[in-house]
Amino acid sequence: MELQGKNRGNFFGRVDWLSILIFFILVTIGWLNIYAAVYDEEAQRSIFDLSINSGKQLLWVGTTIILITIIFAVDFKFYDSFAYVIYGAVMLSLILVLIFGREVAGSKSWMEIGPFRLQPAEFAKFATALAVAKFLSDPGLRMDKFETYRNAFIWIVIPMLLIHLQGDTGSALVFLALVLAFYREGLTPLIMVVTFIVGVVCLMALLYPTIYVIGGLAVIAFLLAWFGERTKKRIITIIAGFGILCSVAFGVNYFVYNVLKPHQQGRVKALIDPDGDPLGVGWNVTQSKIAIGSGGFWGKGFLNGTQTKFDFVPEQSTDFIFCTIGEEHGWIGSVGVVFLFAFLMYRLIFLAERQKSRFARVYGYSVVSIIFFHWFVNVAMTIGLFPVIGIPLPLVSYGGSSLWAFTILIFIFLKLDAHRMQVMVR
Repeated sequence: MELQGKNRGNFFGRVDWLSILIFFILVTIGWLNIYAAVYDEEAQRSIFDLSINSGKQLLWVGTTIILITIIFAVDFKFYDSFAYVIYGAVMLSLILVLIFGREVAGSKSWMEIGPFRLQPAEFAKFATALAVAKFLSDPGLRMDKFETYRNAFIWIVIPMLLIHLQGDTGSALVFLALVLAFYREGLTPLIMVVTFIVGVVCLMALLYPTIYVIGGLAVIAFLLAWFGERTKKRIITIIAGFGILCSVAFGVNYFVYNVLKPHQQGRVKALIDPDGDPLGVGWNVTQSKIAIGSGGFWGKGFLNGTQTKFDFVPEQSTDFIFCTIGEEHGWIGSVGVVFLFAFLMYRLIFLAERQKSRFARVYGYSVVSIIFFHWFVNVAMTIGLFPVIGIPLPLVSYGGSSLWAFTILIFIFLKLDAHRMQVMVR
């Protein structure tokens, strides 16, 4: 491997400080709202108290400084050269969790190391992003070949299956977001459209009885055949597609009622009819929407959220941290957080587009894809537009594994960007 180009200026002069600033603003917002979520007016505990989540989170924030230092100190070529090794090591950890892991909330996805608990599924995200970037950056790869994307999908299917076996379906779904990076590298729009259609069919199969799904698909197939080109090939294609979609519909219906665990089925039912069991499966989402709605335009003020203060919303410092923001800081605070995430993703896309190597570009888009999925699904969960699948809000939700994983994910890319003028030629 040979390097072309020269470093211009010192390393810290080439780092994108704007992205780092947004990173720490979001982390600080998260830390403050974690304290608000666990605040007890009677106990009057300090935000630095290590016995509550805000104090513990501050320790994790402190360790991210060490992580960032290590990431910046490692040679940038390491991440390309050892991408497959990192991927293999993390996949091994996912297998070990299945054997030795601890089960928490129905998911056997935690590994205990002394007093600490880590969730390897979180680290699988950056490892898979590295492996996909390494695979797609092969100079001999043909981006117009189906085999290329078939093999690329294998890299993301492996962690998905291992994480699903742990019982953490929500984290497994995150890897599908990498399709956006594939699209940037030349994935045909037809495949994206087919993926979208299959997704719609899956959603329909979750929301309505299968018989209505089949009836609707039959009408669509009939209209296409009637108004389309009446050739033998077209009709055969429509019939084949109809058969596939019917299979998907029946498959999703079977999956929901025969594969998903009762608590997971409950989350799907809560999405369809949150008022059907307001004191059971619909409790989280209903209380979350009440909390966000009660914040109004300006919010109730820091530490003044009644829904938050009296623990109406379970898991409020983790999966439902956004409803704390909505209640205490109102519409203006919620929009501010959404804007920060949107601006961070825009900035990362800008950085990805200016990369000189395909590896860095693919990795950059993978970072954006993963952040986008987490951000979109988490916010949608809290306002009742998506099933509750246990997806944290990046950098904001409480959790050391999540914070570490997103820190590594983002700062590896910032390290690569700082060396973008050193083009790697194989």
